[in-house]
Amino acid sequence: MSIIRDESLWESGETKINWVKANMPLLRGIEEEFAVSKPFAGLKVALSVHLEAKTAYLCRVMAAGGAEMYITGSNPLSTQDDVAAALVHSGLNVFAWHGATAEEYHAHTAEVIKIAPNVIIDDGGDLVNLIHNEYPDLIPNVIGGCEETTTGIIRLVAMDKAKQLKFPMMLVNDADCKHLFDNRYGTGQSVWDGINRTTNLIVAGKNVVVAGYGWCGKGVAMRAKGLGASVIVTEINPIKAMEAVMDGFKVMPMVEAAKIGDFFVTVTGCNDVIGEKAFLNMKDGAILSNAGHFDVEVNVAKLKEMAVETGVARNNIQYYKLANGNRINVIAEGRLVNLAAGDGHPAEIMDMSFAIQALSAAYLVKNKDKLKAGEKMTVNVPAEVDKEVAERKLRYWGITIDKLTEEQEKYLGSWEV
Repeated sequence: MSIIRDESLWESGETKINWVKANMPLLRGIEEEFAVSKPFAGLKVALSVHLEAKTAYLCRVMAAGGAEMYITGSNPLSTQDDVAAALVHSGLNVFAWHGATAEEYHAHTAEVIKIAPNVIIDDGGDLVNLIHNEYPDLIPNVIGGCEETTTGIIRLVAMDKAKQLKFPMMLVNDADCKHLFDNRYGTGQSVWDGINRTTNLIVAGKNVVVAGYGWCGKGVAMRAKGLGASVIVTEINPIKAMEAVMDGFKVMPMVEAAKIGDFFVTVTGCNDVIGEKAFLNMKDGAILSNAGHFDVEVNVAKLKEMAVETGVARNNIQYYKLANGNRINVIAEGRLVNLAAGDGHPAEIMDMSFAIQALSAAYLVKNKDKLKAGEKMTVNVPAEVDKEVAERKLRYWGITIDKLTEEQEKYLGSWEV
């Protein structure tokens, strides 16, 4: 019942999955526990996450817990066809292929909703939005779900505030063991991996403009600095802008940064972050990329309108020649650069993120009655889940830490000196 490109590719996908599994000890431990406890027995799980090897292993962990898995990708260019084939070959249901058109992507997403899921694992909010807008009759089947990204959480909070979110959603991205590590170290490394392998150009000595200084932006800026770049940050938040200055970076508006930037990375969750005014200020050969979830941060549509000539500058890089003669290069159509032009976050980082996902989904099912009865449908990951993931990671590293004595606990819990 799957829709994929070619199941004969499965052996290549299996090799990729085996590699990441060997480097994801937390998920391996959870898989063993789930195989015994079966927290998702009898439940259908719809999952929309970037469909590459690490996600595939999460799907198998959920399946080991008894889940009937229905899987699609959360970005047309991040799906790896051999990984999709490996999942189908092992008996899971997949609806995705690399390079899907907008219509195909929507159709694939709809397939995992039409099965009437009980649990939703989302990345960017596409599944949640689709079931609310096009399949509201299936909402009563849904126990709840988990959301992986900052962008998705923004959408969920807006829905919840408008009283339109009809089932509880765990805010996985807000968990400390997710955003402090995945967003900062994962994004920081994988963005530059994608840019470097696609451009084959040096970063050292160049001006890198990072739009947005949240946890992802911090990681991108930190890694750019480590590669020898001079880093410029653009921000709308005065506190984050001040933080960037104190971290040693220049801060200025995008239209000014556009004049001197060599590489640009957007990571804001907003649209039109780099638009017409910035394009006109850019120097010849500027390279643009996006590390936000949706392909709206670099206004590629406007750039196409402005261009007098377009073409392929290099595999996965499109150039746009403006009337002033300057060429602007865009990586991966302005889609998520670390996945549309790379393999995404390192396995060890996603081990923590997906451990949070798996344990949060199990918590959701176990506490479904209490969570559905809550006033808010956006639910924070419990501190004990965060703590458990951190403790598992430290144990794997062979690291022990101090513990409070009873006297110290009493002291910290008292208002008396």
